[in-house]
Amino acid sequence: MKILLSLIKKEVKQILRDPSSIIIAFVLPLISILIYMYGINLDSVRVTMGIKNDDPNPEVATLVKSFGHSKYVNSIYFDNVGDIETAIARSKIKGAVIIPNDFSTKLARGQNANLLIITDGSEVNTANYVQSYALAIANSWLSSSKYANLINHPVVNSEIRTWYNPDLNSHYFIVPGSIAITMTLIGILLTSLVVAREWERGTMEAMLSTSVRPIHIVLGKYIPYFILGMISLAFNIFLCIVIFQVPFRGSYFILLLVSSLFLFTSLGIGLNISSLLKNQFLASMVAMSAGFLPALMLSGLMFPINSMPVFFQYLTRILPPRYYVSFIESEFMTGTVPEIVIANALYLTILGLILFAAVYKNTSMRLETVNHKRLSDEGAVK
Repeated sequence: MKILLSLIKKEVKQILRDPSSIIIAFVLPLISILIYMYGINLDSVRVTMGIKNDDPNPEVATLVKSFGHSKYVNSIYFDNVGDIETAIARSKIKGAVIIPNDFSTKLARGQNANLLIITDGSEVNTANYVQSYALAIANSWLSSSKYANLINHPVVNSEIRTWYNPDLNSHYFIVPGSIAITMTLIGILLTSLVVAREWERGTMEAMLSTSVRPIHIVLGKYIPYFILGMISLAFNIFLCIVIFQVPFRGSYFILLLVSSLFLFTSLGIGLNISSLLKNQFLASMVAMSAGFLPALMLSGLMFPINSMPVFFQYLTRILPPRYYVSFIESEFMTGTVPEIVIANALYLTILGLILFAAVYKNTSMRLETVNHKRLSDEGAVK
């Protein structure tokens, strides 16, 4: 225990003397959350849409005004189709609605009346927004107009009720999910860079040549950075709940428990990288590739896993961020769901123990190699 406490004390001093560790633990999460909070938005967007009305009927003029009153549409009125085509080509508008001159006449006869909706297909999502907004506004106007009685209404009317996120605010699941990204970077970068730095400076060989045991070295690396990571986690949760007012419906104890398992797993990945690579530049590149990119692209935070190719769906099953993102989004938006908590915690525990065993084995092999070399050198000197 005395040896372990001495190693922990050494690591704490290195953390306090090295500003990069503080930057990774606190500045990086702050920047990341700010980006996810204000730079990324998956909510419905406000699009600029052109309107051309060829029907002189005053009733249709109210349809044109409906586009101007929508909070999702910024409408611009045109007199000819050529100007609309030019505006779309120059990206001044994202789409247009053209009302033909027989629109009200067909509605009065109970016939199908057509609207021409033109969208800029270079941005698929925006084009879908233009189409959906135009149809929604037209149907809303039609249901309240004098032509409503001339149209056959469907027998079943749907009433939509949204659970868990009734405000449909995408930040409520993006910002908590971003904690998984930052915790992955913190756990992997802290350990991979710090240990690689020790290899470069030669302090790791000096420590391995002493009488310390492998378990002392492993725990001496895990414990200080685990504590630093948990402090950083508390800082992230404070930003989400207090500063950005993201609703939290779960248990703080369960959140800290499963988060500690995820951090334990991330530290194991970083220490395994550092045990294989002794160069800070290579370690940082591998850490970013093994940590940031899979956590961002394959965790289910930005893209649904079910919509990925089959190969990547199976690949996500071995990635810890997938399980932590599923847990933390559920904990924030739904509350504590035992099935989700137990399944994700069990996986993170198993993977964390496997990585811990791999780190211990690599450290033991390094220690045996250094001791063998030291004994050989002493024999040669004699």
